Amino acid sequence: MHLDTARITSLLQQAVGLQQQGKYGHAESLYLQVLQMDASNFDAMHLLGVLARQTGRSELALDLISRAIQINPNQAAAYCNAGAVLQDLQRPEEALASYDKALHIKPDYVLALNNRGNALRNLSRYEEALEDYRQAIALKPDYAEAYNNQGIVLHKLGRNEAAIAAYQHALRLNPAFADACNNLGIAQHALHDFEAAIATYSSLIQAYPAYADAWCNRGMALQKSQLFQQALENYDEALRLRPDFANAHLYRANSLRALGRTEEAKSAYLHAREQGADAEQVDYALAALGVIAAPASSPASYVKELFDQYAEHFDLHLLEGLQYRTPALLVDMLREGLKAPSLAGTLDIVDLGCGTGLCGTLLKPFSRKLIGVDLSPNMLQQAAARNVYDTLACAEINQFLSDKPESCDVVLAADVFVYVGDLAGIFAAARAALRSDGLFAFSVEESEQEEIVLRPSLRFAHSSAYLQRMAERHGFIIKKMDSRVIRQDDGADLYGFLVVLQRN
Repeated sequence: MHLDTARITSLLQQAVGLQQQGKYGHAESLYLQVLQMDASNFDAMHLLGVLARQTGRSELALDLISRAIQINPNQAAAYCNAGAVLQDLQRPEEALASYDKALHIKPDYVLALNNRGNALRNLSRYEEALEDYRQAIALKPDYAEAYNNQGIVLHKLGRNEAAIAAYQHALRLNPAFADACNNLGIAQHALHDFEAAIATYSSLIQAYPAYADAWCNRGMALQKSQLFQQALENYDEALRLRPDFANAHLYRANSLRALGRTEEAKSAYLHAREQGADAEQVDYALAALGVIAAPASSPASYVKELFDQYAEHFDLHLLEGLQYRTPALLVDMLREGLKAPSLAGTLDIVDLGCGTGLCGTLLKPFSRKLIGVDLSPNMLQQAAARNVYDTLACAEINQFLSDKPESCDVVLAADVFVYVGDLAGIFAAARAALRSDGLFAFSVEESEQEEIVLRPSLRFAHSSAYLQRMAERHGFIIKKMDSRVIRQDDGADLYGFLVVLQRN
């Protein structure tokens, strides 16, 4: 069949122009006309697939682009666009393979390098992602999008100062880059520079007043600054702009809880769950408000997220802001139980919930082997920098201890059981891990009445009677149990029990 190539070329040119103008319906009809004239026209098939992606039809987009690749398997752009669709479909491994094919054809393909970095980021292969962004920037130094993506990965790695530098570079290249500005505020927030974060979000809101994420994020920074009423107003504006914004509903409920508006908070949490907020975290907050029964422990996802965000400023905030004293007090009590210094350098010690390693530096003189365990990779990164632990493990503490029968002389947990209500499992696991006469040292917040209570602070407290019962049930002798001020809470002394038990 004779093809009217001039007509096909004209239709393609018109279709591309319409597609660039966002006139997708007209463009689609022209691409279909071309395919009626030439069913094997690569450009029409490929661009029709791109258009399908632009209009939210991902499965159709993948089918059309795949058919285009069958027509001409040597076009890097088609593999790059197929990779983008596969990422839309939450298939990052396949997306990565598609980007690899694009780069095999065209090694200096900057967009494919950037997008490959995004696929690696979705697979949590962060260092590899950073390398792809670095290569993309080397090829195109003014690539603001790559700098922004670099910042996202650095933030995920807990390297927020470097993330801020990347976002600022992106904004120098493109001052109107709203997402980079929003991400800059997120990194500033992660460093607890709430004043800077609020200023960043405010400038973004001034330029883009309908940017719901900026309103929500400014609310979070205001909330962290104890400006709960202002935070609430920002969440309300975010929800006016996006009524189904699940996290804004959740954070709004948190502000109401902080303001002591308990009944409104309960209703807000229930509405947040209806809108798709994390059900486990919502139920945890509702339990703290007495709406439902408390869980056995805090959700692992909540604890991990909390401390991943906390890692870079954890020590300064606790030691100066909250006058945190638990590590020193608890290790002093442990030292008495060990009859130090006779056992110096001879003990195998497990530091549960080691965080940034505040206890590790105090425990090191006693240890032959010192192991730190935590759920937060970012906390473990900070602990590693202290260079006092022989081993660091990212693990759930009960499971970790269960894998070490009678291998420890000391198990210590400072400010860890505030995230565990029912301590039976951890007592059993600690006893199983300890050698004969081994010591189990820990702290809890003090409950004067109920045996276990989940407070509105979302932290558990335990009574002395409960701790005595747990010790007796699980074969421990109480060597010492003191009620002490362990830190400040809203400017007031917070009491806790410091406990040293011995395996019977």
